[in-house]
Amino acid sequence: MIYIQNLSVDYGDGPAIKDITLEVKSGECILITGPSGCGKSTLAYVLSGLIPHAIPAHVQGQVRVAGMDVLHQALPDIAQRVGMVFQNPSSQLFHLSVQDEVAFGPRNLGLDEEKVRARTDWALAATGMLPLRERNPAELSGGQKQNLAITAVLAMQPQLLVLDEPTASLDVPSTRKVMETLKNLQTRHGITIVLIEHRLAEVFDLVDRVILMDEGRILSDGSPTKVFASRQTREKFGLRRLPEEPLDSWETLIKPDGHPTHPASPLLSLEKVTAGYNRHPIIEEIDMTLYSGEFTALVGDNGVGKTTLALVASGLIKPQKGHVRFHSGSKPRPGLDVALLFQNPTEQLFTDSVDEEVAFGPENYGIFNPELHLQTLTKADLVELQHRRPFTLSAGQQQRTALAACLALRPKLLILDEPTLGQDWSHLQLLMDFLLTLNQQGTTILLISHDYKLVYHYAQRIFLMEAGRIKLEGQVEKLHQEVHSRQADAMEL
Repeated sequence: MIYIQNLSVDYGDGPAIKDITLEVKSGECILITGPSGCGKSTLAYVLSGLIPHAIPAHVQGQVRVAGMDVLHQALPDIAQRVGMVFQNPSSQLFHLSVQDEVAFGPRNLGLDEEKVRARTDWALAATGMLPLRERNPAELSGGQKQNLAITAVLAMQPQLLVLDEPTASLDVPSTRKVMETLKNLQTRHGITIVLIEHRLAEVFDLVDRVILMDEGRILSDGSPTKVFASRQTREKFGLRRLPEEPLDSWETLIKPDGHPTHPASPLLSLEKVTAGYNRHPIIEEIDMTLYSGEFTALVGDNGVGKTTLALVASGLIKPQKGHVRFHSGSKPRPGLDVALLFQNPTEQLFTDSVDEEVAFGPENYGIFNPELHLQTLTKADLVELQHRRPFTLSAGQQQRTALAACLALRPKLLILDEPTLGQDWSHLQLLMDFLLTLNQQGTTILLISHDYKLVYHYAQRIFLMEAGRIKLEGQVEKLHQEVHSRQADAMEL
């Protein structure tokens, strides 16, 4: 199915892939993993034909996929046999309804409407998207958009399916559903699957082989057990050890504590807040108080309103009902008082270099400090990338750049909406430890994440959302210490 011989790819500012040789049999499911920026996404772009046909790059070597020379075959021909799901689902969604989005590919193949409808219904059912078929993709949560992108590609029924971090924005039920769908595609339809992932536990039972990459090269190729066996390898390349037992539910992680007393005064309060889009409420009757110096997590399944709540808390959308009050009673200053890291980092990157991006806020407010600037670049592991253009970086590197730009102003409240996109554990731990240091110095942090282990290790308090409301609030439960310590150990802390 895949034959690669001596492949090298250079975007013009240094090689992204260096002399790779790889073969994948038809019907195999392989996992490609490794540190952020190691070349995983570039390899995916080559397999799907986007490099060199849509993304400019200098390419050497041979690449054959599903019997085609993808370096020379026309992109429309490749698209009929190779499906690609990107890290940022919004980049491949453009219709006004979910079902039209899924039907677009089959219609483009010239199929009659009966076959288009059959493929659309099958793909929607396979990924659990049938209840959302009439919704506008722009109104979906980040996780729902990810699921929709997968659904649209599935409707094309490709021979090879390439998925670049498909579970990054998905909750546990959605992740399991997607994994079940991929397994059925592999076993019943013989589809070859290439998965690019950092979340190893979710895909461990699905994959036949693991390809470990670093600095554009393949370092290891073998069974999951073999590749992940060495603790030294896991630590060196930021790979999480797989947990030996399933993670608990959010409810068991939260110790309800009623209305606790806090020594610090409230930093930000949401009082009976209802908010949404086009007069359609997404969150309703939200009461939430964040205190100075807290490290708090907001969790819940896809589509329950977490991102909408974050946009309200950061002042980017106004509530339809209720009040948002900052501690001083004044309007929060963007960046200085409240900063928000979006799920999609490209929505907040706009300068010509990483260095300019991180320096922009402090320079705009006239408070640029070279020492703090270097510290921020260092903690985000961006020093070697500071002269690169943000849009030439990997998704993980873009995420770190956007986060560093938020941190540069040392805001009083930092809201992180799914910061794990594209991050290997070593980079994620580096950033989270820096956030922990800032938190201990007084910065309040609200972490929105599906990552159970990340929340368990860093958060002090948790808000659980369900159907647009706060269902449960409390401290992180530490009573089941033996179980949780094993789960935390799975992060190689």
